[in-house]
Amino acid sequence: MVETTGGGPGDGAAEVLDRPLPDGVRRRVVQIVSDGFGGLTVVELPAQLRQYARFAPNRRAKFAGNAMAAALETDPLFRQRIAEKFREAQPELAGVLDSGSPPPPAADPLDVAAAAYVLRPTGWVKLVTAAGEEAQRADAERADEESRAELERLREQLAEARELTRTETERLRTELDAAKREAESLHRKLRSALSDVKRGEAALRKLRGELDTVRSEGQTQVSAAESESRRLKTRLGEAEAALEATRRAARENRSVEDMRVRLLLDTLLESAQGLRRELALPPVSVRPAETVDAVEPGRMTPKDIAARALSENDPAILDQLLALPQAHLVVDGYNVTKTGYPQMPLEKQRLRLLGQLSALAAQTGAEVTCVFDGAELVAPVLLAPPRGVRVLFSKPGITADELIRQLVRAEPPGRPVIVASTDREVADGVAKAGARPVASAVLLKRLT
Repeated sequence: MVETTGGGPGDGAAEVLDRPLPDGVRRRVVQIVSDGFGGLTVVELPAQLRQYARFAPNRRAKFAGNAMAAALETDPLFRQRIAEKFREAQPELAGVLDSGSPPPPAADPLDVAAAAYVLRPTGWVKLVTAAGEEAQRADAERADEESRAELERLREQLAEARELTRTETERLRTELDAAKREAESLHRKLRSALSDVKRGEAALRKLRGELDTVRSEGQTQVSAAESESRRLKTRLGEAEAALEATRRAARENRSVEDMRVRLLLDTLLESAQGLRRELALPPVSVRPAETVDAVEPGRMTPKDIAARALSENDPAILDQLLALPQAHLVVDGYNVTKTGYPQMPLEKQRLRLLGQLSALAAQTGAEVTCVFDGAELVAPVLLAPPRGVRVLFSKPGITADELIRQLVRAEPPGRPVIVASTDREVADGVAKAGARPVASAVLLKRLT
């Protein structure tokens, strides 16, 4: 039991509040403690509140509210000191509560409950409970009033929305009727336009047919006119040439003509002799009878010749092909290197193959092109092509096989083109285009 001053206030100290302090009462209690806080010395304050001694009342209530409420509840001496400060500040309300008289009707129930909580007169629990119930009832009435006002506002908004909806519905219905009428009119116009279009298309097809006929007839007439013009020009040229020859014959005598013929004959003879010396032609040793196909005693038969034919895997066959006039050797680069020395890095494979091809080109005099797949590259190649060898890389999206087929198709018919690749698809493709496929192993044997 805590001793108090003034008219038996300690009679209610044993009373206990069995429910949480209402929020409104708690705020008023914190304000009373904050107001009385400044009148106490630091020594008179509980240890946990001394750090707030220099705070302003409003700032103290904001930052130390929970601490002050807890100290007021747990420290009777601190509560007694705050009660004394409250009696000094509001002696009339404190006297009424200490005497046990009913509070004035005009007094705020929350203020009365907060004062009773601090002073702890007899029956203070009832005052705090009643104040909490009164505050709850006031809040409920205020919430009910706000709800009624909100309900009324919502009813007005609903009525406005209904009226707006009705008006908008009528407007939309009117616009829909107008749109339907406009759509029907547009459908009629569209059907009429489609009918006109169909008639126009039919007329256009008819005109195109007539135009094609006229063009065909015109082209036939133009072709006939051009043919007749060429024939007349030819006859005119022949007539002019005959006329010129007649005029020339009339101007020149027979001796001059004989001299010109003799001079032409001497020129032809000298040209033939010079050509024979230039070609070093031997005397004619073949007679017509020797051109008849037959087997003579001591000569090789076709079977003997077939037996001496070269194998497809014989490197000598590549030499025979490269010895043909204007021969062109196309090499599938990576196909050859990965057949011969796949363990080497790609860069060293290219350098080794190109060096060997350069030597082959110098030996045979044939045109040599080496094709590599550009997809194998991780960076642009800085390469000085060796002498006598054309080096090509395929562009992105194009394989080396396709580039080889393009090279073969670019050559004129009849030129000997040899493609070195083990890829069967490449070999079949270039063979159809007229090139001669050779296995990569054959080229490797010839190079080594």
